[in-house]
Amino acid sequence: MPRRSALIAKPEKVFARDFEWQALAKFAANLGHTARMGVVSGRRRQGKTLLIESLAKELGGFYFGATEATEAESLSMFSAALADHAGEPHSFRFANWDEAIRRLFAISAERRDLMVIDEFPYLCKGAPALPSIVQREIDRAISRDAPASLILCGSAMSVMGRLLAGSAPLRGRASLELIVRPFDYRVAAEYWRVTDRRLAVKTHAIVGGSPAYRRFVHEDTPEGPDDFDDWVLRTVLTPSSSLFREARYLLEEEADVRDSALYHSVLAAVAHGNGTRGAIAAYVGRKAADIGHHLNVLENSCLLRREPDVFRSSRSVYRVCEPLVTFYHVIMRPRWSLLEVNRGANVWEDSRGRFSDQVLGPHFEEMCRQFVMLEPDFFGALPGEVGSGIVTDPVRREQIQIDVVVFAPAMPGEQRRILSLGEVKLGKTMGPGHVARLRRARDLLDAKGYDVRDTMLACYGGAGFDGALSGERDVRAIGLDELYG
Repeated sequence: MPRRSALIAKPEKVFARDFEWQALAKFAANLGHTARMGVVSGRRRQGKTLLIESLAKELGGFYFGATEATEAESLSMFSAALADHAGEPHSFRFANWDEAIRRLFAISAERRDLMVIDEFPYLCKGAPALPSIVQREIDRAISRDAPASLILCGSAMSVMGRLLAGSAPLRGRASLELIVRPFDYRVAAEYWRVTDRRLAVKTHAIVGGSPAYRRFVHEDTPEGPDDFDDWVLRTVLTPSSSLFREARYLLEEEADVRDSALYHSVLAAVAHGNGTRGAIAAYVGRKAADIGHHLNVLENSCLLRREPDVFRSSRSVYRVCEPLVTFYHVIMRPRWSLLEVNRGANVWEDSRGRFSDQVLGPHFEEMCRQFVMLEPDFFGALPGEVGSGIVTDPVRREQIQIDVVVFAPAMPGEQRRILSLGEVKLGKTMGPGHVARLRRARDLLDAKGYDVRDTMLACYGGAGFDGALSGERDVRAIGLDELYG
């Protein structure tokens, strides 16, 4: 009889991930009693395999990690692994996946074991009928009250996203749908063992919250602010590092990507600050209508995200999800030939301005928006929406960019209540001039019908604040210490 999940402590080798482990343990709580299916997904390098393989090991369950292979080879490897788990002296000889999945469910029900198939999209690529086969067997297990338990896991987000969507065969069958996301910036700083706040921001702007990247650089972390440049050179910008080509691999590993050159160009456009569809199209030399599919694929792959202007829903901007991809397209790709011959020091010296303006600055803005979600009571009420937007000033004929806008939850029939309007500056001291812009924006929004009676003005700064801000009752100065809690 497998161990009950209530007795399973999270393994020491799993850093953080308390919520994810609890969700998996809860799924396994009725192991051996009912038929259950779970789906675990997330971008590559987030530690999904460590989580589900650890769970299977603790429960004495079956774990199979698929690889890119032909259908016949995948079926052969699966058959051997399943026979080994079942204690059979010889490998099973399945004629097709229909037989293999039937046996998988039979063994799970008989032994009351948890069954895990990792990188399920690899198997689906060679056998598109697999989701339908799994659906049939989970339905049979439910109707027969057979205690079979299965977790499907995958990194190809475009494939995993469709697994339970719309009219997909497995729609409505999963009792667990867990997405393993990158660490937030606070957890990432702890994981990389970076205690200096500014250094933590700079490090996160390159490697983000993907836990595998620390292993990629052999646990090499920046020792202090003075070591950052050398750390960049010896980890990201050296051809012998696993991180060197990682940003390229992230795109090429996605199942729905064809003509990767155009997809790279679209990502480059966004990384360089061309966030609207029209600006992206102009950058890549195509019509806006011609890149709609590519944008959708990159969104489904979680490499791009589309964020609406919170004040004009008809206007949206695209942002790159993975910091390393932004760093690659802004810093590395334009000088790739030099980097390949180990001229990283020259490239980095020439690129520091671009890193500050196009990588670090926009990334810090995103961190400040994430801060509001990490500290949901910071402005006195739970946020309903956090984003950015542009307020048009018709009198002065200018546009005011608001970097962090925090709305209260929308209430039917009531004005939209704005909890906070914020401006972000990483490298400049913030003072009355920044507050004046926010006050002007607040007045304009008041005239447009927004509820701004208790709107707090927020200055998010990485280089300190003018002493004059301390006397402003409606202003919050949020520095690096507050951001990191």
